[in-house]
Amino acid sequence: MKERAGAVLTVDGQLSADSIKVVEECCGQAISTGKLRSLSAPASSRSPVGLSWSRMKPSRRELLGLTLPGLAAAQNSPTHRMSIVCVGGHPDDPESGCGGTLALYAGLGHAVTVIYLTRGEAGIPGKSHEQAAAIRTAECEASCRILGAKPVFAGQIDGATVVDAKAAEALGRLIAAEHPDVILTQWPIDTHLDHQAASTLAFRAWLAGGRRSQLYYYEVDLGSQTMGFHPTDFVDITAVREKKKAALFAHKSQNGEEIYRKHHEVMENFRGREAGCAAAEAFVRLARGSNSGLPGLGL
Repeated sequence: MKERAGAVLTVDGQLSADSIKVVEECCGQAISTGKLRSLSAPASSRSPVGLSWSRMKPSRRELLGLTLPGLAAAQNSPTHRMSIVCVGGHPDDPESGCGGTLALYAGLGHAVTVIYLTRGEAGIPGKSHEQAAAIRTAECEASCRILGAKPVFAGQIDGATVVDAKAAEALGRLIAAEHPDVILTQWPIDTHLDHQAASTLAFRAWLAGGRRSQLYYYEVDLGSQTMGFHPTDFVDITAVREKKKAALFAHKSQNGEEIYRKHHEVMENFRGREAGCAAAEAFVRLARGSNSGLPGLGL
């Protein structure tokens, strides 16, 4: 079955070339060396190509070195103010997937911008698109005040997002205006088309921006929406967990308390166990290193 024009999926559920490229490059990170070391996974855990994970178990001190750029370094060198841009398909997606990380960045004095691809127009039963957009825009603004972030709206429509050259250029202009050091966006392998759109458009913007920013992907509602997500990096959000919850709960029309209890609290606990802390958020870093090919082949 062919998806509608502009969607990330094309025919019979196959990923587009952009999405495949993202996955290939991200998988390259999992099997290559880089600035950030991989966390351990069970010895039985294998990648699809038969490569095992590192068996390193990080200490709490080492975990600081595994966080996203600036989170640890800024504590010792607070003079460099970074620009962090997070892209999400709907109101509450960024808060759910990486609200703790955004709160940490803001708390360290970095500039944090959240770009919502849509205003969640289709997200409140019984309300018109205009009514729902007004309600959910106010919720975004309240949530961002809690996190210490600036909300920006890309102008697409919930449930009818478009992925084409014009949409990529439009989002690219919004991202470029913030001069980002780090871009966070949704993982492209997701059951929701709007999440796929946010991911692919952010990737296109990163390419158009000369690949100068560091690009990371975050997860939402793992197993139900996000799929095939194997983290390269973790951020300990234990200290800001209550702030993240408050930001998510600001989305009252979406019953943020229930969303958190059923989905994201479980995810945070699980990722925390992987990372060796009480609560963590997980990311996949796009590999841009000089290493290529499978290790050990000598090619």
